[in-house]
Amino acid sequence: MKNKIDVKSLNFYYGQKQALKDVTLPIKKRQITALIGPSGCGKSTFLRCLNRMNDTIPGARAEGKILLDGQDIYDPKLDVVMLRQRVGMVFQRPNPFPQSIYNNVAFGPRVLGQTNQTHLDGVVEDSLVRVGLWDEVKDHLKQNALELSLGQQQRLCIARVVAVEPEVILMDEPCSALDPIATLKVEDLMRSLKEKYTIVIVTHSMQQAARVSDYTGFFWLGELVEYGKSGKIFTRPREQQTENYITGRYG
Repeated sequence: MKNKIDVKSLNFYYGQKQALKDVTLPIKKRQITALIGPSGCGKSTFLRCLNRMNDTIPGARAEGKILLDGQDIYDPKLDVVMLRQRVGMVFQRPNPFPQSIYNNVAFGPRVLGQTNQTHLDGVVEDSLVRVGLWDEVKDHLKQNALELSLGQQQRLCIARVVAVEPEVILMDEPCSALDPIATLKVEDLMRSLKEKYTIVIVTHSMQQAARVSDYTGFFWLGELVEYGKSGKIFTRPREQQTENYITGRYG
């Protein structure tokens, strides 16, 4: 199976502090890769490296290579705005703009220069259909997005990412603020989205990683301890450290 992203010998630093140590990880195209490990082990730092979200942090720097379809995303000539269109991000807490549902979804296409109203209407509807939200909000598109439930807000944020036609969707603990029913809706959504997108998710939930992901990487103190097919990681891990973590012996 083809890799969408190849991470090779990635080291990452916040000033003098090294947060990631020599991480090499393939991310398969149109599959869900889960990143697990205790708090502070580097999962979210690694995720943010994949679309250079860490660039905004003073003193942060990366060494090594991250190849997106063979192109090094840390190449100085690379357009970071275009990179973030191709590699979208969904955050831990839903963060809709304090605007209408419609304007939230139309925001990205407008920034990219789309002004045709008919086309925008189509993009908004298609994006909301893809995240399973259209039937719930189609009669309330002018409603303020902050009036939606948290679960609906998170699906709206995913629709906002989908609207700019990314190739990869990064999700940083997208269900941590949600109740169990809303969580299952987002998990179902991930499974349907992988038909078109490559998805990388950071999660603290072993059950969630086992339920939704095809591949899993286990991080510990900035190092990638083990990576492989999720079925194997959760039933027959190669490393004792992985087994100790997923069975709750430490972490």
